Amino acid sequence: MSFEEKTSETVNSLKCQNCGAVLHYAPGTDTLKCDYCGTVNKITADDAAPVEIRSYDYQDFLAAEAAHTSATTEAVVVKCVNCGASTTLLPNVTADSCPFCASPLVIDHAQTTSMLQPHYVLPFIVKDGEALQYFRNWMSKLWFAPSDLVKKVKDGSSQQLKGVYIPHWSYDTDTDTAYSGQRGEYYYTTETYTETVNGREETRTRQVRHTAWYHASGRVDNNFRDVLVSASPSLPQKMAVILEPWKLELLKDYDGRYLSGFRAEIYQTNAENGLRIAKDRMDPIIRDDIRSDIGGDEQIIDDYRVVYNNLAIKYLLLPVWISAYKYNDKVYHFVVNACTGEVTGDRPYSVWKIIGLIISIILIAVLIYQYAGQKH
Repeated sequence: MSFEEKTSETVNSLKCQNCGAVLHYAPGTDTLKCDYCGTVNKITADDAAPVEIRSYDYQDFLAAEAAHTSATTEAVVVKCVNCGASTTLLPNVTADSCPFCASPLVIDHAQTTSMLQPHYVLPFIVKDGEALQYFRNWMSKLWFAPSDLVKKVKDGSSQQLKGVYIPHWSYDTDTDTAYSGQRGEYYYTTETYTETVNGREETRTRQVRHTAWYHASGRVDNNFRDVLVSASPSLPQKMAVILEPWKLELLKDYDGRYLSGFRAEIYQTNAENGLRIAKDRMDPIIRDDIRSDIGGDEQIIDDYRVVYNNLAIKYLLLPVWISAYKYNDKVYHFVVNACTGEVTGDRPYSVWKIIGLIISIILIAVLIYQYAGQKH
């Protein structure tokens, strides 16, 4: 079964009672809509209680996954032979391209796969037309972007956007860090020196700064919530960070109906590897707090040990609009946060624009030099 056919109840709710077509989730709403006759079905009742978003004990989560007792769902998945991305396949699709690299997908190689069911899903809010406009605005502000590419994007001839849910791990933890280091405190002394002024030696004084170092040690506590890690190499962590923040207060309990009409990528970074990345994200914050705790004018951190208490996890699907486009036979792709409209992506550079800027700077420097010479 695909995401859209997970249960008989889901199948019935996705079928248009008016014309029989498959209903698709309408971004920014709690409804499914028929693209053919406009029929609308509610996903949640108007009086439904708000979702209580909670995290799950990290060790219990790993144990349940290892014992195969975690909730699972089945999806028809196709793997791109070019970039390796594994995404769910929409029903009745006979030809398609990879949203991450624009390569043709071999639909005949699609497989039904059992996968871990996410805890929560953040439904699409930004519509495809809005996402394209966000991209156009982003591209128009890029310096040195080729003019013909900017025109191509403004004319709307870029490749069609694809809505994809990207898997993410969300980590919570309370850290306790013991450290040792050194605190540097500035002090000043008066120094006498001689200087030649108008051919005469003069004695002068100046203040010289020194640093006195003292041993420091202590503990710092940090409470981290929703440290996000992209579980897909198709969305590199660097790009994922740029897309933040997400409106996680709008998370919904996982429901396959929110995925109707969209793809979902299968996670390829497991929870253990994701935790290592999350710790790397926490580390600069912990080190800043250590420096603040040491105090003084300068700080040296000699050693620190972090204990991660109350470690918890959530498995999320977060929405993006993504498109890959070719320029001069090279593939570029951009991603739009389908919750906030934040944009990031690859971009080509115009060599001629860069050369033109360099020539302009040289010409301006020459004119300034000539003007200064004429005044003297």
